[in-house]
Amino acid sequence: MKSRKSTGVYCTTLKDGTPSYRASITYGGKHISLGSFESEKKAAKVFREASRILKDCSISLSSYKETMLIPFDKYVCLINYRDKGMYIPNPIYLEKSYFTYHLEPDYALKFDIEDLFYYSSHKIMKRGSHLFVADYGSQLSVLQRYGIQSYAVEGRDYQFVNDDPTDFRYENIIILNRYRGVRQFAEKGFIRYKAVIHVRSNYVIGKYNSEAEAAIAYNKAADILTRNGIKKNFQPNFVEDLSPSQYADIYMKLKISPRIERVKPR
Repeated sequence: MKSRKSTGVYCTTLKDGTPSYRASITYGGKHISLGSFESEKKAAKVFREASRILKDCSISLSSYKETMLIPFDKYVCLINYRDKGMYIPNPIYLEKSYFTYHLEPDYALKFDIEDLFYYSSHKIMKRGSHLFVADYGSQLSVLQRYGIQSYAVEGRDYQFVNDDPTDFRYENIIILNRYRGVRQFAEKGFIRYKAVIHVRSNYVIGKYNSEAEAAIAYNKAADILTRNGIKKNFQPNFVEDLSPSQYADIYMKLKISPRIERVKPR
């Protein structure tokens, strides 16, 4: 049974009988949950902090202090709602043409406004340097939304134009290599593509004039190695821009380094 205690605080009981105190506040006609806490005192303090944030426009994102009890993500939500008039459940702050997603008090990501709907309903999590969301029961890397594969290396396969790895606006991301085992390089003033495959060490498959050719060369090398008894789960490249007949034609004509044929199982 629920009973009201301090202003904005409701006492509930967990399944094991432990009391829990839920704090909430109403602002602009919207009822906002502030979280559950182990004591009435903490829940009441969170309510007071939320009230102060919503009333005092001098409180900004940079005003957050570790001594506050209000969860940081809720702190961001309230400031955005107060300033922008839009309540978003994730820690997002709207700017004129983009928004920031605040994972920590001193760590925020920038996104184009067109990504707002997605990140309003998908919570970003961070493990080490890995940023991901839970999407349909699986973990999806933030980079994958830009076509950057999980094995990609910054500076080699993609780069940030302004050298800011927290700026995920589309104009700031350049994809250099879309495919597994493909490396872009310059030769005599022209961009070319090198295909490389790893079996105990790196083997150069060949150098090609197009990214698609290098991607298919990687697939062909993987097929040869598998046929020769190399037991490794090579992940193929999917070249979407080619029809099956075009793919097959390129596959048959591509030259592969003879070293690939000579790789044998141990």
